[in-house]
Amino acid sequence: MQDLRYLTDYSEQITVQVRRLITEQQLGRMLLKRYPVTHEIKTDKALYNFTNEIKKQFLRKAQSLSKVVFDGKINVVHQALGVHSFVSRVQGNKLKAKNEIRIGVVFKNAPIEYLRMILVHELAHLKEKQHNKAFYSLCLHMEPAYHQLEFDLRLYLTHLELFGALY
Repeated sequence: MQDLRYLTDYSEQITVQVRRLITEQQLGRMLLKRYPVTHEIKTDKALYNFTNEIKKQFLRKAQSLSKVVFDGKINVVHQALGVHSFVSRVQGNKLKAKNEIRIGVVFKNAPIEYLRMILVHELAHLKEKQHNKAFYSLCLHMEPAYHQLEFDLRLYLTHLELFGALY
């Protein structure tokens, strides 16, 4: 049987259905039916602008972002889908703070819905550091389909691992 590492926290009923889709070679078709095209955000500048628009809409008072980039060093399995980091440095007599978001380069060629879900997740960390109820409530506020998109993204990653690129 296939190792469904992206679906380890889901019920046996769900994983049985996913295994059936894999066995019948229907997983890719199902994903393409739901998400037929990839996004056009290919540069770090475009990614920063897209992220900042989401931030302006939902988190106006949160600290500003200094950097948002696609990062080829992020290993999706071990380091999640993206990384939010907060760095404080003393420069002279001032304390400088930087918020950075790094997204796995694998998402350069993915549906916009997946990219948005990952960015919403990382932006939520500006307000809520832990993955708690308040964190997920904020994610749902910014993206009402957050949980479905997270699940579908996990299916996409499973497809990538087992069969390679979908797009």
